Amino acid sequence: MLAARGYDVVGYDFSAAAVTAARALARRDGVTVAFEQRDIFTLGRDADHAFDGVWEYTCYCAIDPARRDEYARTVAAIVRPGGWLLACFFPLRAVSAGPPFPVSRAEVRRRLAPAFRIERAQPPLRSARGRLGREWLVFARRT
Repeated sequence: MLAARGYDVVGYDFSAAAVTAARALARRDGVTVAFEQRDIFTLGRDADHAFDGVWEYTCYCAIDPARRDEYARTVAAIVRPGGWLLACFFPLRAVSAGPPFPVSRAEVRRRLAPAFRIERAQPPLRSARGRLGREWLVFARRT
């Protein structure tokens, strides 16, 4: 969506299959997006303040909860001051031991607070099948 509106977009995913699928979708939609298979925790080393914004869709829930502070520091490192984080956090209620690992609103607020100010937080207007009532959409500004 952002690439179709003229923004420069880079997509990262740990999964090679996800990157391949994303490239196919971009080709289908006729948009130019750079996709890289990367471990999110490596981005802070070479993408310091490189992005005006980050759209995160359920990456957080796949991360071992012991590394979630590291995740928050990494996202803070790659977003320019004044930039934004738009994140869909899932699952608010656990159905398995994980991944996905359960997420709480309080935890997200606490982990983002050192570097981000949450401006909006609400359930998404639409959810993927089976996720209704289990997602939380957050828009936060980098301080």
